[in-house]
Amino acid sequence: MLQRFLDPATLASISSLDLVAKTVVDGFVAGLHRSPDFGFSQEFAEYRAYAEGDDLRHVDWNVFARTDKCFLKRYRGETNSQLLLLLDTSASMGYGSAGVTKLDYARFVAASLCYMASGQRDAAGLIVFDADVMNYVAPSTRQGQLFRLLHAIEKAEPGTHTDFSKPFVHFQNFLHRRGIVVVMSDFYEDPDVIVKTVEPLRYHGNEVILFHMLDPQELKPTFREPVLLFDLEETAKSLEVSPEYAHNEYRRKIDAHIEALGSKARGAGMDYFLMDTGRPLDEGLREYLQVRKGRM
Repeated sequence: MLQRFLDPATLASISSLDLVAKTVVDGFVAGLHRSPDFGFSQEFAEYRAYAEGDDLRHVDWNVFARTDKCFLKRYRGETNSQLLLLLDTSASMGYGSAGVTKLDYARFVAASLCYMASGQRDAAGLIVFDADVMNYVAPSTRQGQLFRLLHAIEKAEPGTHTDFSKPFVHFQNFLHRRGIVVVMSDFYEDPDVIVKTVEPLRYHGNEVILFHMLDPQELKPTFREPVLLFDLEETAKSLEVSPEYAHNEYRRKIDAHIEALGSKARGAGMDYFLMDTGRPLDEGLREYLQVRKGRM
């Protein structure tokens, strides 16, 4: 029953984003893991430089391999953490084939993570962007922060094309505390460009997670007749596509794009996770959090 209720199309019918977040977090995450220490922030808070006598088990050897510098991960109890969500609202995020758009799905994920952070009394913030930064809610634990975040997420609407450089410049100008950064996008850009743009955040000690939002029809097109496709971010562009091309050449290209982005992101020390927006929200979130928890 819960599985059906967490279906994306069902969640889209719930008018209150707060209720969506509460349903997902309380009904799934809290039910799956009774421990209050399940989620993002309590497992990792920030880095600090190694000092003589520190326990080597806490050294981040991935960072050491890339920088020749020794850093330790600090955990909840030593310091409160900060979670910043970057939400892509470019026009292509408005696409959806089964009752929910990629942006809707990203909203559900963002709201759930904000709700989780609030319950753990961690600072959470939000940057909404397309070709520019459209909204910014500074990370905070002050009263009413969850309401401010949910209101900003709910107001987010599909815009124009994506410019990944804008939110990251904004991030570096206004945020000085290290923490966890979650980027939610369909990532329709060259993987090298994406990773090179996002990677500098890692150098400042942040943990970066890429959530790749794709619709089922983008992953595995099922149409049987030729269709005319329009570029949502370039309104003058269109392309007639045959079923043969969609099932063969296109599939090879999208699979190669996903593989390249995931490989390059992980090679740069970032987490990458593909989210099929046709899956119940709990499946994708549970799968990622389980992988993450097993790594910590």
